[in-house]
Amino acid sequence: MKRLLLLPALLFVLLPCASQPSVAGFFPLEGSGRIVYDFGGGWRFHRGDAGGAEAIDYDDSRWEVVTTPHSVELESPEVSGCRNYQGVAWYRKRFVVPTEMEGRRCSLHFEAVMGRQVVYVNGREALRHWGGFLPFSIDLTAAGVEAGDTCIIALMADNSDDASYPPGKPQYALDFTYHGGIYRDVWLIGKHSVALTEADETADVARGGVFAWTESLNVGRQAVVGVQTEVGNASSNKEKVTVLTVLKDAEGKTVASARHPLWLRKGERGVITQQLRVSAPHAWSPETPYLYTLETRIMQGRHTLDGGITRIGIRTIEWRGADGLWVNGQRYTQLIGGNRHQDFAVVGNAVPDGQQWRDALRLRDAGFRIVRSAHYPQDPAFMDACDELGLFVIVATPGWQFWNSNPIFAERVYQNTRHMIRRDRNHPCVILWEPILNETHFPQDFALRSLQITKDEYPHPGRPGAAADLRSAGVKDSYDVIYGYATQAVGPGAPTQSVFRREWGDLVDDWYAHNAPNRASRAWGEQALRVQAQSLWESLGEMFQTDGRFTGGCLWHPFDHQRGYHPDPFYGGIYDAYRQPKPSLRMMQSQLTDEPIVYISGDMTPFSPSDVVVWTNCDSVRLTLYGGARVETMPTPPTITPNLSPLPPNLTSPVYRAPAVFKDWWNFMESRRYTYSSKQPDKVELKVEGIRDGRVVCTDVRHPSRRSTQLRLRADTVGRPFVADGSDFVVVVAEVTDDNGHVRRLARESVCFTVEGEGRLLIPATQTDAEGLPRVPVEYGTAPILLQSTHRAGTVTIHAHVAAEGAVAPRSATLTLTTQPNPMPECYIESRQAGLSKGKAAEAAKSPKAPTTPSALDADVLRGALEEVSKQQEAFGE
Repeated sequence: MKRLLLLPALLFVLLPCASQPSVAGFFPLEGSGRIVYDFGGGWRFHRGDAGGAEAIDYDDSRWEVVTTPHSVELESPEVSGCRNYQGVAWYRKRFVVPTEMEGRRCSLHFEAVMGRQVVYVNGREALRHWGGFLPFSIDLTAAGVEAGDTCIIALMADNSDDASYPPGKPQYALDFTYHGGIYRDVWLIGKHSVALTEADETADVARGGVFAWTESLNVGRQAVVGVQTEVGNASSNKEKVTVLTVLKDAEGKTVASARHPLWLRKGERGVITQQLRVSAPHAWSPETPYLYTLETRIMQGRHTLDGGITRIGIRTIEWRGADGLWVNGQRYTQLIGGNRHQDFAVVGNAVPDGQQWRDALRLRDAGFRIVRSAHYPQDPAFMDACDELGLFVIVATPGWQFWNSNPIFAERVYQNTRHMIRRDRNHPCVILWEPILNETHFPQDFALRSLQITKDEYPHPGRPGAAADLRSAGVKDSYDVIYGYATQAVGPGAPTQSVFRREWGDLVDDWYAHNAPNRASRAWGEQALRVQAQSLWESLGEMFQTDGRFTGGCLWHPFDHQRGYHPDPFYGGIYDAYRQPKPSLRMMQSQLTDEPIVYISGDMTPFSPSDVVVWTNCDSVRLTLYGGARVETMPTPPTITPNLSPLPPNLTSPVYRAPAVFKDWWNFMESRRYTYSSKQPDKVELKVEGIRDGRVVCTDVRHPSRRSTQLRLRADTVGRPFVADGSDFVVVVAEVTDDNGHVRRLARESVCFTVEGEGRLLIPATQTDAEGLPRVPVEYGTAPILLQSTHRAGTVTIHAHVAAEGAVAPRSATLTLTTQPNPMPECYIESRQAGLSKGKAAEAAKSPKAPTTPSALDADVLRGALEEVSKQQEAFGE
């Protein structure tokens, strides 16, 4: 994997142009008549309650101006233990409806807002909504809004604990965090009165918008794609339209099409079902994520009233019990991946589309082929990225270790499950639905009704299966796939279904203390990170122990994340919360990827272990020290091979290999002879070569870092454009290095950052000095920071220097990035304020806190809640 080396000089990073995102399930279709605006800019925000804030004439002039996706606060990188804000927050936006909306029906589409919401249009209540993980819409036309009008939207969002809707559990007893705010995108949509309906708004089962599925597939020869299209008539007349459906391949060539007439009475919604026959189809799989574009147009004569593009993949999925998973008519195993919580350092859940895509690529680069959406549906941009990059997804309904016997709670779970299926049913990446509540004791009738919903909402061939835990009521005899362990997939008590492990890798001493060898913060350094990689490798071995029924599992959890019920974040990620990689990432790549890799797990410090550990997927490795003074070659044969013959096509070689451990190879006092006595510091080098079929195919080199002499800045863009939409951000990392560019892992510095141009720094109050200016501590050689775009494309320059400057202190560094124009038009009046200013962080630190913070909790209440968590963890754990 090639990496761009950024030196401490003025550098420009050029990135490709940004592409248009999907909006409410559709990518833009040229000439469709549908108008879409990015509605993220120009919101005024107040953290806390504000009486009368829904009124048109409310004075919000002192409120901060923000852009969505937005978090109610910039949080400490370690905000676990209920240190985040919980409570009411208000958003208000004044805008003018674009004149091009004339004659169209206008609506606002919110992808998600955390908690409970009340939305007002021009002072009048328009919607009450419960739940923080799925979309909702506001019909502006029904509220009397027309093109050219000045309109005010007010939204109250409350992420306080509330047992009446899922997840329902109080945050102080929760394994994740209810980060507040309008944390996903908001869109202004204008469409004709005769138009495609919205899947998330319909009350009818398996209806709304466009629904596409693979009716049949004969790989390489022919496929039949079924398409159901629903059109609504909101005009005052009877209308006749034509539904035109065109399927195009990745090169834009039409491969199939169909057109059908449709008569609609006033207020009526009608459905057309079509079949498209495709010759020599390209099948979608994680190895070949081929996407077709399905263009839908609602026509009157030659005029297009409405339309959009749905990206689809032609593929079949079968769970065959003892024979495991079959994809496109071939056995597919082992399916190994990770769970994903959506939060990010500093911004909580407010992760823009660019970072959603980057997260998907990070997981794919680790060698993963599946993601479990823990424990709620993910951002639409993440789902689009999984389609594009080739990652299967298990989509879970919101819930975690909580059941409320009040019927309204179960009804809201059912509603969430229906809406998540309607939202995500067209994604080829979706392999399973998880319609039950994670690690929860619920009634059997709930499990069975939830299963039936997955069948009712997807009544066509190719339906993704439904998965649930083996120990939950109503599951073993009914569900398509069973969550369990490799040992539960064999023997007389094994279920007849295929088995998949929903979470693996976490090895706590108990569910109160949470000490575990797989949990290691980057700040803890080399030895802890080395132990973590070994622990995860040992747990990974179970994934390959199968004779067919056991199909794999998802790591808990690839990214460090925040939690409500413990003061420490979850440190078990192969990336930290800023997405900085740990050595365990290279371990995972050595086991799950075919691209040749060797990786030396060690820093060659005076305190490094004497044994040198090398992770690889090669047949053997050759280690060289001191330029050839010592050389040794070690074979690295497979440790475990799945008991399958022949091996499935996706598993091209047995890749589970123990690391090569070279005993007593590193001795600092021995290396000192080269640096102190011989004055040959360059000779102190560890070089490892990976060998396949007798050829060297990859190399890794380590040198001890010498004195800290300079900072180096690099931007973790992961090949994705940095978009000037006011919300996109990239991680910029300051590395402390020596004269040769080697990272000084033992450096103890703090780094100050400043920015010029079209960008701002996202800094929590805990990382600022007395004047509110950024000051980030160096941990394991690096200091990361978030750099956010403005609404204007251009250059942004970031400067970094050590906090305590001096004649021989590390030299400063500068990096310049170019932001790309927002591919979507924007609708807002007020510009966002500049980035962090003096005193602002101190002001933020005084923000109100929810009454349910730990300091306000009775100690016995808290301990009782944690004891209940422990019981349920143990009941559903090993």
